[in-house]
Amino acid sequence: MARKQSPNLTDAELRVMGVLWDKGEATVRDVTDALARKHKLAYTTVLTVLRVLTEKGFVAADADARAHVFKPLLSREEARARAVSLMVASFFGGSHDALAQHLIEEDVIDVDALRRMETAASRRGPKRD
Repeated sequence: MARKQSPNLTDAELRVMGVLWDKGEATVRDVTDALARKHKLAYTTVLTVLRVLTEKGFVAADADARAHVFKPLLSREEARARAVSLMVASFFGGSHDALAQHLIEEDVIDVDALRRMETAASRRGPKRD
């Protein structure tokens, strides 16, 4: 029985997507070479990850070229929003306020960052439903 694919990015998928986001498009070899500095991933492993990303709808493959060229369909911002939503749902009962409170209580966010967020929030205005 095939394993159900997660709609979220795994660590390996995120590393591969990072290369695609930085380059705009890349072949399997391009991705393998870019990751070689920090991660020793075999060509076949990168190919498998790219195929999974294609099946998930996060990447498109252009087969017209001699070597397949992969392009991200999911933006870095969309991936970030998905990851935050998953974290908020999983660890904070769906409450963004609870996440913010946690970050403040754990001293993850300093006073200057809070002021910048407050300024950004006041410019944005009240939350719209």
